[in-house]
Amino acid sequence: MTTIRNRVAERRTALGTRVLHRLPAGQVAAPYELFELRPCGPLIGAEIHGVDLREPVGPELFAELDRALLEWKVLFFRDQPITSAQHRAFARLWGELEVHPFLAQGDVPEVVRFAKDASMVGVENIWHTDVTWREEPALGSVLRAVEVPAFGGDTLWSDLAAAYDNLPADVRERIDGLTAVHDFAFSFGMGMDAERFAAMRAEYPAVEHPVVRTHPVTGRKTLFVNEIFTEHIVGLPDDESEELLAYLFKQASYPEYQVRFRWAADSVAIWDNRATAHYAANDYHPNIRVMERAAILGDRPF
Repeated sequence: MTTIRNRVAERRTALGTRVLHRLPAGQVAAPYELFELRPCGPLIGAEIHGVDLREPVGPELFAELDRALLEWKVLFFRDQPITSAQHRAFARLWGELEVHPFLAQGDVPEVVRFAKDASMVGVENIWHTDVTWREEPALGSVLRAVEVPAFGGDTLWSDLAAAYDNLPADVRERIDGLTAVHDFAFSFGMGMDAERFAAMRAEYPAVEHPVVRTHPVTGRKTLFVNEIFTEHIVGLPDDESEELLAYLFKQASYPEYQVRFRWAADSVAIWDNRATAHYAANDYHPNIRVMERAAILGDRPF
């Protein structure tokens, strides 16, 4: 009976209007002078118009783009026929880039290629935050559409600060201060032979990150667990950890926290990996979908 009551109470907390704060408390939105920003919704995601990513980005333009990224979490650019080298140069504005140890490289080492067709099924259709199995997960990522199907293959992002804000107070109190183990083993590690797995495990041991991280720039608290890489919560019995994680994973799935982007060739997205999770819809198989991504090195979550 207690379990049934708890489930009913949980369903009721999901009803009605959610409180959606796009900006940190006390911050006032300011206009953008060097481009046009078109919001995709009230909370997350905006299209940027009037910027050509083939051209150098000066410090004033970068400052506005960086502010827009912090405020909107995901930025979209249309009709950007850039090369892999230009892709890399744009991402590098935010910092040094990772060379991913598991994914196929594109034309330059820092840009990985996701090429899907009838023989290669997309497996990114699960809510996740990139490379949280690293001690210092990515600050953000820049994704470019090279070839897309006539329909399908959208990507969705979810605002994990809004997800945290709307948790019941007792849940927030429960999870603040907890840490969780993140590991590549149950994703990239699957299918590795024992020798390669041992070598990768030595270089990338499982790491602990806070269940709720603090954004290093905005100060916002965000959920920082995801279904692909978060293995368990430290200090909890297995069944309790599994139940709590399942509940926290679910928070990204609420549409109020999301933006959905329809790709076209030469579209570009950049997102704040410290504040979001994302999901690549796999509704296009067996059609071709080719994407390239550069990930920006981040810091240790706290």
